[in-house]
Amino acid sequence: MSMKTITLVTSNVKKLEEVVAILGSGFPRTFRHQSLDLLELQGTPEEVARYKCIEAARQLPGMPVLIEDTCLGFRALSGLPGPYIKSFLDRVGPEGLDKMLTGWEDKTAEALCTFAFCEGVDQEVFLFQGRTEGDIVTPRGTRDFGWDCVFQPKGYDRTYAELPKEEKNKISHRYKALDKVRNYFASK
Repeated sequence: MSMKTITLVTSNVKKLEEVVAILGSGFPRTFRHQSLDLLELQGTPEEVARYKCIEAARQLPGMPVLIEDTCLGFRALSGLPGPYIKSFLDRVGPEGLDKMLTGWEDKTAEALCTFAFCEGVDQEVFLFQGRTEGDIVTPRGTRDFGWDCVFQPKGYDRTYAELPKEEKNKISHRYKALDKVRNYFASK
């Protein structure tokens, strides 16, 4: 297979860094970054990711695209904010996410990462998901990567934000989804 380039569509350049670090130098494609203003469709995580991938391919004709959609669902709130976590985080910040669970005993949450890939316009969309269970805690650690400072993965006494990047990149929901991306491209 030739070294085709995939356009990773995200407004967060740090995601590109994580994707490249997790997939490693042996991945058979190279990446470039493109920020697009994609609508945040309402629906299931799979519907949201599929729509964003199709729309990214439409806006970038002739380019293979990979999008990521991340959800953070609180069990006490029946999975909310889920795919709307970005809007919640923008409006209430990490402290507000923690405070949303005030009064609830159940502080458990699930981090879900969905990558959607297609080779171009009108091509099949492939979905790859990874999940990590954890708890919502008072913000701790750096605040340079979304809600990492309030998510403490099961079995750990530190939040994603407090873990060294190398350690986080071996256990995260993003890692689990990218492992499926890696397996998909290895089988092509």
